[in-house]
Amino acid sequence: MAKNKGVRILITLECTECRSNTNKRSAGVSRYTTQKNRRNNPARIELKKYCRHCNKPTIHKEIK
Repeated sequence: MAKNKGVRILITLECTECRSNTNKRSAGVSRYTTQKNRRNNPARIELKKYCRHCNKPTIHKEIK
């Protein structure tokens, strides 16, 4: 029998300032992977995380 999908899923968080800012310290985009509960948080989440490319804490949004 096949198992159904779990409640917790893996998501990727990407820095919002790295995408739009061309004058940053180094090239690249900061990304984090984490888990979220699909039932408690059905919408996309935003967390404030440290971006080593911007060299400061920034908002990271969930991407596919």
